[in-house]
Amino acid sequence: MWRSQAEAEGLTLLKADNTTGYFGVRHQPDRLNPYQARVARGGKKVSLGSFATAEEAALCIARSPEGQAAKKKAAAAPPLTSEEAWQQAEAEGLTLLEADNKTGYYGVSHTKPGQPKPYQAGVWRGGKVVYLGHFATAEEAALCIARSPEGQAAAKRPAGAAPLTSEEARQQARAEGLTLLEADNKAGYFGVYHNKPGQPKPYQAEMWRGGKRVSLGSFVTAEEAALCVARSPEGRAPAERAAAPPQPRRSEEEGQGNAPATRSRAVLKQEGAVPPMPAGAFVKEEEFPIPPMPPGAFVKEELAVKQEVIVKREHEDVVDKSGPKRRRDA
Repeated sequence: MWRSQAEAEGLTLLKADNTTGYFGVRHQPDRLNPYQARVARGGKKVSLGSFATAEEAALCIARSPEGQAAKKKAAAAPPLTSEEAWQQAEAEGLTLLEADNKTGYYGVSHTKPGQPKPYQAGVWRGGKVVYLGHFATAEEAALCIARSPEGQAAAKRPAGAAPLTSEEARQQARAEGLTLLEADNKAGYFGVYHNKPGQPKPYQAEMWRGGKRVSLGSFVTAEEAALCVARSPEGRAPAERAAAPPQPRRSEEEGQGNAPATRSRAVLKQEGAVPPMPAGAFVKEEEFPIPPMPPGAFVKEELAVKQEVIVKREHEDVVDKSGPKRRRDA
């Protein structure tokens, strides 16, 4: 019914890659009229009404200026194959910028796998992401990016250096006097992680800086990522520690008969030796006076007197026994 009405009016119900199958038609279940017709007008979404069927909503879209403009655009630009997109870019003098992502192209994302147009083109514009449309191939989406001002500006930026092979990265490290620090991880190098297997640049260089992990970039080989780490301040510090000669242990020094190293101002202490006194030092001899006895106090020498009396008596007894008794004349 609605298709015949569209043909009678010379209109086309534009199909699209969404749940309703029609351009500008949105499905809102659990409503009396679940299909809503919406267009982008004046920088915002404008609703044209709700309808019972998707075809009726699509007819409303086809009658709007936005629907007629979309019809002309679809008729003028049929989907391009990958080869056709490359040829068109060369004809227009454009470059399909490659990138380290799933699609392989700058500004192109694979958002709708399994759909007729699974690739989406988006650019950063005015402080936000602006989507330029959906496309059948990644190359067609990349061509859309290349035609945009943002894509042309990106193409004018100087290209980075060509990726280094493993041997070239080792040679460059030796030329710069750097060391590719090996580590016990999947990549085999300090600060290098194999985060993107199967991608053009699967190795990522990361360092711990300012309390958080900072990515230094993605690289084709683990050695190239290790070279990036070795050039960083965080990579130089562990390399210098690894290159420093090991300090001998105390037990090893004693076993070799070498005296342990002392500090510049330290003095070795010898047994029995008195260290010299510093200049200007002297020994202070203090006298401790005997405090006076309190009033009424005296020294009791009982033991000394008793001993003297005992000795005297013993002497008298000895004299009396040894000599004869004399009579005393009157």
